[in-house]
Amino acid sequence: MIIVGMFQLAAGLAAIVEKTFFVVTADYLYAFDVTGWGWIHLVVGLVVLLAGFAVFSGRLWALALGIVLAGLSAIANFLFLPYYPLWSMLIIALDVIVIWALAVHGWKINA
Repeated sequence: MIIVGMFQLAAGLAAIVEKTFFVVTADYLYAFDVTGWGWIHLVVGLVVLLAGFAVFSGRLWALALGIVLAGLSAIANFLFLPYYPLWSMLIIALDVIVIWALAVHGWKINA
């Protein structure tokens, strides 16, 4: 989860600093400004990163928060697919792995 948060931060910084890094196509139902997406990824990345550290506490609320935030990260990257498809699919796959790991093995942290 910490790595996913760092990846999100990197994507957010890339979108904010270099606006031509991501290619925008006009044939999708929704279109957002790349800088706006950069700020969204920056905030999501920071929150996921902090939640990843909270998961190490082994508390039930941290595990539940981690699952919810990984799901929100996957949704944000699904919406980001038109801008950077391969990166978005990679992050979605990592989010699914995080959700699976926390749901299946998260209770073992408490034991």
